[in-house]
Amino acid sequence: MSAKVRLGAIGAGWWATSNHFPLFRDHPDVELVGVCGIGDDLERIREKFGFAFATEDADELLAADLDAVVISTPHDLHHDLAAKALDRGMHVLCEKPMTLKADDAWDLARRAERAGTVFLVPYGWNYKPFTVAAKKMLAAGDIGDIQFVSCNMASPTRGLFGSDPSYMLELWNSETSPNPSTWSSPEHGGGYAHGQVTHSSALLFWLTGLRAESVAGRVSTAGAPVDLFDAGVVHFEGGALGSLSGAATLADGDPYQIDIRLFGTEGVMMIDVERERVTLSRYDGRRESLDIAPGEGEYECLVPPVRFIELITGASTENNSDVTVAARSVELLDALLRSSADGGTETHV
Repeated sequence: MSAKVRLGAIGAGWWATSNHFPLFRDHPDVELVGVCGIGDDLERIREKFGFAFATEDADELLAADLDAVVISTPHDLHHDLAAKALDRGMHVLCEKPMTLKADDAWDLARRAERAGTVFLVPYGWNYKPFTVAAKKMLAAGDIGDIQFVSCNMASPTRGLFGSDPSYMLELWNSETSPNPSTWSSPEHGGGYAHGQVTHSSALLFWLTGLRAESVAGRVSTAGAPVDLFDAGVVHFEGGALGSLSGAATLADGDPYQIDIRLFGTEGVMMIDVERERVTLSRYDGRRESLDIAPGEGEYECLVPPVRFIELITGASTENNSDVTVAARSVELLDALLRSSADGGTETHV
């Protein structure tokens, strides 16, 4: 593309205004056409980031002359909005989790394939240099066929999911604080699985190419309105076994934990985000550790929005969090939550 990407945005809350909009405003290949949101701040947001118009009507936004759209609404609204955008032939950046239900996720995958457009879900860890290097090692067969997976995540987000409302004021200022209803409301898909384990599971699926077949899961709310703790025993297509877990209870200020351990027919790989380590231990005696820059394991989401534009313009062909990766995460979490509601019985994705 030689012209600028004409971009619209649906959802103008905390994450959109603190992360996505500044990046798009400053990108030389982007023209910010319209923003859709609710509330008295919408006009101020339009002016601050330079959108040509603002509206509270998503259909009006989608009817504009757009090349692409960013969807940063509450989770339960993603599917319908993304489907409409894809059916209009737009490129879509959709916040995670892409949807709440597996059927909706794969519906978007089919629509994206039919549209032939870019679909990216902005999982920041999928674009880190050390995870990119780890994926190359796995793709080269360094651990052989994967037989067992351990994937755990923990983060300092107990308050975000509803047990401590003061957390909102302590962690973010009033201008950028998240809307509690998005994160602590079951109706909107709140909870640790959809809010956080979506990250670790999408990283796992992108790294390995695995797909879950069934899961026996349990969750605990520990007094919160939504899940704070998640655990599942997962069977993957092809025969691999695994465990997936998550906890919302690190102390404020502690680094996020993602610990993925992959056991294969020829070796073992450990990917430790918190301690910024990637190690390979092969059964033939070969050992390897990646050099990782200090701070690289910290979560940020600066690359995915920029990569979205690069994919549209042809400046890049590397989509590390496409619609298929996102759908595999959704179907696993959907099955885990259904399994827990059914007493932990094994549930197919």
